[in-house]
Amino acid sequence: MGVNPSAPSAEAPRLRRHLNLLQATALNMTNMVGIGPFITIPALMSSLNGPLSMLGWVFGVLITLADAFVWSELGAMMPGSGGSYVYLREGFGPQAWGRLIAFLFVWQFILSGPLEIASGYIGIEQYLKFFWPGLTPLQSKAMIVALGVLTIFLLYRRIKSIGKITVALWIGTLLTVLAVIVTGARYFKSSVAFDLPAGSFQFSFGFLWGLGAATRIGVYDYLGYYNICYLGEEVRDPGRVIPRSIIISILAVALIYIATNLSIIGIVPWREFVPATDPPAPVASMLMMKAYGSKVAAVFTIMVLWTAFGSVFALMLGYSRIPYAAAQDGCFFKVFGQLHRTKDFPHLSLLLVGVISIVCSFLPLLTVIDALLVTRIVVQFMGQCVAVILLRKTHPEWKRPYRIWLFPFPPLLALAGWAFLFGTSERKVQLYGLLVLALGLIFFLAWAAWMKMWPFGTNKHESRIP
Repeated sequence: MGVNPSAPSAEAPRLRRHLNLLQATALNMTNMVGIGPFITIPALMSSLNGPLSMLGWVFGVLITLADAFVWSELGAMMPGSGGSYVYLREGFGPQAWGRLIAFLFVWQFILSGPLEIASGYIGIEQYLKFFWPGLTPLQSKAMIVALGVLTIFLLYRRIKSIGKITVALWIGTLLTVLAVIVTGARYFKSSVAFDLPAGSFQFSFGFLWGLGAATRIGVYDYLGYYNICYLGEEVRDPGRVIPRSIIISILAVALIYIATNLSIIGIVPWREFVPATDPPAPVASMLMMKAYGSKVAAVFTIMVLWTAFGSVFALMLGYSRIPYAAAQDGCFFKVFGQLHRTKDFPHLSLLLVGVISIVCSFLPLLTVIDALLVTRIVVQFMGQCVAVILLRKTHPEWKRPYRIWLFPFPPLLALAGWAFLFGTSERKVQLYGLLVLALGLIFFLAWAAWMKMWPFGTNKHESRIP
C-alpha cells in the first residue's frame, strides 16, 4: 500500500493536562513531608538549645503561608511549565530586566534544585544505617547512587502514569506520619517535651540569630508547597487546581508537622540528640524503638524510607521542567528544550537534574540546607513577591482566577520574612549566595553581548500570557 505524501504527520510531542486536584495536592504534600521532619529535628532543637526552637516552626509557617498566596496568584494566572522562571520573566518584563532575573533564577536553580533533592538522599542514607550500621561511606554512597538512578527510571514515562505513582507515594507518606502521631498520642509526656533549660529565654542578638537558624530549618521542611506550579502546563483546570492544592497542602502539612514533632520530642528526650551531629540521628526510628522495640522500629524505618523516596520523586518531577521551560524560551541550552518522541516529557532536562542531584548527595546535610535556601531567597522568593506586585500595576487586565487576599499585605510579609532569613544566615553562606548571583550576572552579560540581546540589542521574545 502506498503512502499519501499529503497525509498529516503524527502528532508532535507536547505536554498534556492530566494532573487533577488530588494528584496536585499529593505531589505537593509528598514533596513537603518527605524526609524533612525526620532528619532536621536535631538541628532544629540545637538552634535554641531546647523546646523554644519550636518557634522556628511557627515563624516558618507564617512566612511560607504568606508566600503561598503569592505562588497561588502567579500559578493560576500563568499556568505554564517552569513556574518561577515564567513569573519572574513576566513580572520584571520579558524584553529587559525580566530576562536577566529569569536567567539568574535558572542559573541558581541548576545548583539549588538538585541540592534540595540531595538532602532527601542524605536523609535516606542515614536511615539505611538503622539496618546496616556497619556500612562504609563508599557502600552507603553506592546505594544512594543506585537509588538516584531508580528515581530517574521511574520518572522516565508519561505524566498520566506518574500521577498514579504520586498518589501511591502520598498514601505511604500519610501512613508514616499517622504512625508517629498515634504513637505520640499514646506515650506523650509533657515533662519530656517541654523540658526547658534554665534561662533558656533571654532576648538578645544571639537569640535572634538562633531563631533565624530555627526558622530556616522550619522553612526548609515546608519547601515544596509550590511544586505543582512547575508542572502548570500539565494540570487540569489550573486556575482552580493550583491555588487550592497549594493552600490545602501547606495547612495540612503545618498540622502534621506540629503533631509529628511534638510526638517525637514528647517521647525521645531532646538532650539525646542535641547538639546535632552531621548527618543527624535517626530520631523517628529512636521514637519507635523507645515505644515498641526493635521490630516495630524496623518496620517504621521502612515507612520513613518510603516517605523520603516519595519526596525525592516529587521534587525531581517538578524541577525537571525548569531547564526545559528556560530552553524553550531561549535562556538555556537548546537541547534541554526537547520532549521525548513518544512519552511527551522533557527527558534530557530530567537527566540533567537527576545526575546533578546524585553528585550533590555527597555534601554534608546542614551545608546543603543553608546553601539551597540562601541561593534561592534573593532571586526566587523575594523576586516573586516583587513580581506579583509589579504585575498588578503593569497588567491589571490579565485574568486572575485567584487573587491574593488582603493584597498587598501577604507579599510584603513574605518579603520581610525572606529578608530576615537571609540576614540571620552565616556570613560565609551569604557570600556564597551573592557570589553565585555575581557569576550568573557576568555569564548573562557575556552571553547577551554574544547574542546581541538586551542590554546590547533587541529581544524577539513576546509575552505568551493572554
